[in-house]
Amino acid sequence: MRQLHLGVNMYNAGIHAAAWRTHDDPFAYLDIDHYRAIARIAERGTLDAVFLADIPGLREDPRVRPTLGLEPTVLLTGIASATTHTGLAATASTTFNDPYNLARRFSSLDHISRGRAAWNAVTTYDPVVAPNFGLPELPGHDDRYGRAEEFVDVVNALWDSWEDSALVGDRRGDLADADRIHTIDHRGPHFSVRGPLPLPRSPQGRPVVVQAGGSEPGKRLAARTADAVFAAQTTFADGKTFYDAMKSRAREFGRDPSTLKILPGLCTVIASTEAEARSRKAELDELGGQEWAIARLAANLGVSPEDLDLDAPVPEHLLANLDEKRGSRGFARAVAGYAREGGLTARELALLGGGGHRYAIGTPEQIADTIEHWFRNGAADGFSLMPDVLPSGLETFVDHVVPELRRRGIFRHDYSGRTLREHFGLPRPPSRYEPTAGVG
Repeated sequence: MRQLHLGVNMYNAGIHAAAWRTHDDPFAYLDIDHYRAIARIAERGTLDAVFLADIPGLREDPRVRPTLGLEPTVLLTGIASATTHTGLAATASTTFNDPYNLARRFSSLDHISRGRAAWNAVTTYDPVVAPNFGLPELPGHDDRYGRAEEFVDVVNALWDSWEDSALVGDRRGDLADADRIHTIDHRGPHFSVRGPLPLPRSPQGRPVVVQAGGSEPGKRLAARTADAVFAAQTTFADGKTFYDAMKSRAREFGRDPSTLKILPGLCTVIASTEAEARSRKAELDELGGQEWAIARLAANLGVSPEDLDLDAPVPEHLLANLDEKRGSRGFARAVAGYAREGGLTARELALLGGGGHRYAIGTPEQIADTIEHWFRNGAADGFSLMPDVLPSGLETFVDHVVPELRRRGIFRHDYSGRTLREHFGLPRPPSRYEPTAGVG
């Protein structure tokens, strides 16, 4: 039976810009115990994975909200020792990394966590990052995705460079069979990589690969190489269209569409009544972050905040021609979909969908209704949860929404495996160098 997949985005203090203001310690986002607590709650709720976003630069206004400062794979290594089952997903850019170091880093995380690692492969779109790496500006969109295509292929080849049977462990003979360890000898327009990696294949064979791009090159890369997609659709209609298109693209690449999991982002605000949930959201809005939210909406639309009439709907000419705008095209389209469907003012849109993800505000049953509707009607295989405040918002979800989803028969009661691939129902891929690879 098809089962729902749920992960949680550990976005510092919570997805709401004012979340840190509700904490006893406003600097908890720098404390490993904060993230370990979140991961333990996720594991108690049998969630598939915890996820860390990343931008290698100071993007946020440090006066308003915490930065994405801690390096994700380092942080997840610390979380791995505090958990046993939940997957560990980290963002790392194909624009500002090299394939060899990245392949080694995620393979190491997969070994350390006993098979729970996932790499969210992104092409950095924020221009603030380029000068940190000696570039005057970001490479063009198509150039970034050309590099990403080759990057992912090289990483997968490196993860395959040891056959599973290469380890021998004969105390009177060899530790490993050198004939089963392979150079990849890659030569391409962006990279020249000999290989192999200095460590054997990891427990999953290859760590799970996630992709989050919403542009045409991003969707092609995901359909060809990814195990999951962190999607950015704010309306059911857009979600359904994206879901069907991605499953079709996967099929065109000769894949079983069920092996590509579509996971839209879902921001949650939960209380015992809808009125209480909306009051909670209003209180957070009053605490702070409104100017930040408006600036984020403007950035996703490719305009200045001054161009927006905050008390009127966003005009159509600002929603058009999004492919010509800078920034994330997927987020921009998601924001536009929300604006067109909801009839919201620019201010309302900024405080709800300005970041490119859907908000679900209400009771546990109402949150479960949204999740079930998208899942059962072919708009999602699950969701990447973004609670308003962490860890309290996730704890409420686990204690009250998860039991409702289980009652409806769409979410697990316990883990049936140990690796993230097992949670996702994905097979362990053989090394391309195994004699039986591709046979059958």
